[in-house]
Amino acid sequence: MVKGNINKNIDATSVTAVEKAQESEMAKSKKYSSMYYSIIVLLITICLSPLKAELLSSGIFQSKHHPNLKMDEAFLTVINELDTDVEVSWVSQWCYQCLYQQLGVIPAVVNPGQPTSGKFIVNTQHGITFQVNSTSFNLDVCSVPFHFGEQGNYSLWVKNMNNTAVNCSIVTNTVPVNSYIPILVAFLVFAGLGLLYVLGRAIFALDLVRGILFRIGGTMETERLINSELGSPGRIVTPMTDNILPPSPNPAKRLRSLDTFRGISLTIMVFVNYGGGRYWFFKHESWNGLTVADLVFPWFVFIMGTSIALSINSMLRSGFSRTSLLKKVMWRSLQLFLIGVLVINPNYCQGFLSWDNLRIPGVLQRLAWSYFVVACLDLLVARAHLDVLPTDGWWSSCIDVLLYWPAWIFVLILEIIWLCLTLLLPVPGCPTGYLGPGGIGDMGMYANCTGGAAGFVDRWLLGENHIYQTPSTRVIYATHMPYDPEGVLGSINSIVIAFLGLQAGKIILHYRDLHSSIISRLLIWGFFLGVISAVLTKCSTNRGFIPVNKNLWSLSYVTTLACFAFVLLVLIYYTVDVKKWWSGAPFFYPGMNSILVYVGHEVFEDYFPFRWRMVNTQSHVEHLTQNLVAVSCWVLISYVLYRKKIFWKI
Repeated sequence: MVKGNINKNIDATSVTAVEKAQESEMAKSKKYSSMYYSIIVLLITICLSPLKAELLSSGIFQSKHHPNLKMDEAFLTVINELDTDVEVSWVSQWCYQCLYQQLGVIPAVVNPGQPTSGKFIVNTQHGITFQVNSTSFNLDVCSVPFHFGEQGNYSLWVKNMNNTAVNCSIVTNTVPVNSYIPILVAFLVFAGLGLLYVLGRAIFALDLVRGILFRIGGTMETERLINSELGSPGRIVTPMTDNILPPSPNPAKRLRSLDTFRGISLTIMVFVNYGGGRYWFFKHESWNGLTVADLVFPWFVFIMGTSIALSINSMLRSGFSRTSLLKKVMWRSLQLFLIGVLVINPNYCQGFLSWDNLRIPGVLQRLAWSYFVVACLDLLVARAHLDVLPTDGWWSSCIDVLLYWPAWIFVLILEIIWLCLTLLLPVPGCPTGYLGPGGIGDMGMYANCTGGAAGFVDRWLLGENHIYQTPSTRVIYATHMPYDPEGVLGSINSIVIAFLGLQAGKIILHYRDLHSSIISRLLIWGFFLGVISAVLTKCSTNRGFIPVNKNLWSLSYVTTLACFAFVLLVLIYYTVDVKKWWSGAPFFYPGMNSILVYVGHEVFEDYFPFRWRMVNTQSHVEHLTQNLVAVSCWVLISYVLYRKKIFWKI
C-alpha cells in the first residue's frame, strides 16, 4: 500500500514536471521571438544607410545646379524688369503678426531688355510671403505667398504688365526633392517588421510548431526538470526572490498598459532629442501650436501621476507608514533633481560643473518637482483600503473625486496662482498679461518681452545665465532673450497635468476589474478637458484667450495634452490589458526602465552606435537613419535589461 502511494506520488510529480517543461518551452519561444524582433529592428534600421547612399548618388536628394544647398533650403533668383530699384522683404507664414525682414535690394534696369537680378537662399520649412516695394516711391509693388521645396531652384519675376500694373510671379526652374520619402521608407520598414513579428508569434502559437519545438529540445529539459523536482532526500527548495525590485503585494494586477504608455512617450522623446531626422515637425514649436515633439513630455508627466496613485496605494496596503513613504518621496525627488542638473550641465574644461552658466531648470528637475508635490498630496489623502468604502451612496458615482477634495482644492489654488501671476504680474517694459514670443512678433513692439511674466520670473529668481540660452523662439521670431521652457511658472502646470494623471490612477483603483466603467470615465475626462481647451483657444492657434504653448506650459496646453493622454490611455488599456491583442512590445521594455533610458541617452548621446561621423550632414536620410538606429539601440538595451531583470529605480 505504501509502495503504491509512493509510485502514485512519483507519477504525479513526473506529470507536474512535464507540464512545467512545456511551460518553459513556451516561455522560451516567446523569449526568442521577442529577441528576434529587437535584433531585426536594429539590423533593418542600419540597412537604411545604403539606401541613403544610393539616393544621394542618384541625385534625388541633391540639386544638380546648387549642390551646396543645405537641408530645408532652396535657391531663389529675384529678377527685376522695372526701371526702379525694388526691395524684397519676407516673413514666415508660421510667424504670427511678425515684421517683414529684408531679403535684398534689386537695382533698376539700366539697359532696356536686360533685367537685373539677385540670388538668395530661402528656407523651405514653412510657407513664406514676399513683399516687393519700390524704393523710389516707397510703394508696395506686390505681395507673393509661396512654399518652397527643399533644394529646389526658383525665380521671382517682377515685370511691367503695362504702364500701370506690375506682376510678380514665381517660376520653378528645378523641381525640388521630396524630403519626406525617408519617413515613408522608415515607416514601411517598421510596419513590415511589426507584421513579421505578428506572423512569427502566430506561427509559434500553432500546435504543430510547438510540438516540433518541444520534440527537438523538450526531452532533455523534461528530464532535467523531473530530476530537479524529485531532488535528493532532505533537500529543501526555497523560493527565488528578486533582489532588485521590492516585492509587489499583487504582481498579477500590474497594468502593462501603463508601462507601454510610458515607453511610447519615452521612445518618441529620445527620438526627438536626438534630432528627429532634422524635420521641423519633430522639433519643438517655435511658440504657439503643437508638433510631435511637444506631445511626449506632458504624457510622461501624466503617466507618472497615474503610477503614483497605484504605487502609493500598493505600499499603503502592504503596511508602509505614511511617514516612511514621505521620506522615500523626498529622497527620490532630490535624486531626480540632482541627476537632472548633472546631466544637462557637463563642462569638462572648467570642471564638471561651472556655476557661471549652470542651468538650473530641466526635464528631470521638473519631473522631480511634479513628482514631489503630487506624491505628497496623494500621501495626505490616499485611502489604504478602498474595498471597505460604501458604494451605494448618492456620491458613489463621483467617489474618485469627492473622496480627495482637499487635494483638488490645493491644485485649483495652484492654478489660480498661475493665472494671476501670468495675467496680472507687472513686467517692466511689457504689457501686463503678455503671452507672446517677443522678437519680431507682435510687429516688433515687445522685442524683449519673451514669455511675459514666465520669462521675467525666471530671470529674476534664477538669473539670465542660469536658464536656457537658445530657446526655440530664435528660429522664427528672431528673439535674443534667454528663456527656459522648463521654468518656474510652467512647473505649476506640470503639477496640474501630473495630478490629472493621478486622477486616472484613482479611476483605475476605484473601478478595478470593471473595464467598461474605467474606459467610460477616462473618456468623460478626456471630453471634459477637450471642451475646456476649445473654449480657451477658440479652436485656433494664435487667437484664443490662452493659446496652446509648450514654452509657457499654458493652461490650454495642459488641458489639450491631458485630453490626448486620457484618450491614448484608453486605447492602450483596451488593446493591452482588456483584450490582450497587443503585448505592448517593444515600447513596454523602455517603459520598465525609463530613468535609465532617459539618463543613458543624454550621457551617451555622442558615442557610437548612437552617433557617428556622417558622410553628408545635410541629408535628412542620414540623420533619420542615425536617430532611428539610436532609438532602436535603446529599445534593444531595455529589452536585454528586462530579460536580465535589471531595473534602475531611484
